[in-house]
Amino acid sequence: MGKVFDGIDESLQRWIDAQRMFFVATAPLSGDGHVNVSPRGHDTFSVLGPHRVGWVDYTGSGVETIAHLRENGRICLMFCSFDKRPRIVRLHGRGRVELPGSPAFDEVVAQHPPHPSTRAVVVVDVERVSDSCGWGVPIMDFAGERDLIRLGAEKSGPAGLVAYRAEANAESLDGLPGLV
Repeated sequence: MGKVFDGIDESLQRWIDAQRMFFVATAPLSGDGHVNVSPRGHDTFSVLGPHRVGWVDYTGSGVETIAHLRENGRICLMFCSFDKRPRIVRLHGRGRVELPGSPAFDEVVAQHPPHPSTRAVVVVDVERVSDSCGWGVPIMDFAGERDLIRLGAEKSGPAGLVAYRAEANAESLDGLPGLV
């Protein structure tokens, strides 16, 4: 049986901070568009207040989350416990993309280790916080973070990342504007 919270309190923030990954779900307004669910990891996520969260967004092979947020702002974040105590927490809200140079970008990036692949920050105004049992989620051990994003970004260099984003991150699968 799930619970709806008034916001993210200290106890819930500690639980969220202990999770090694989270999932981001967005969708375009078009009924024919592609729903997107993306896993996120590394030290990128910040609870910024009881109704505000953000994360550092690394360069990736797509730009669905950014494109969907720019179109309509709808987002759901999901955290799952993979240890012995089952739990799922969902944060529903409205998100926005912050680019380098904005105060919100600087605020979130400052809370995490620098990463050469950083392309944006996503900030979410959280409207609903809920949990559910998570009894169907398997118990798994954490083996470590992958460092492939960092290695690829270092190999590409700043100019290579700009060129890659211009090609691979310009628009979503459905043709919505991404990073332009």
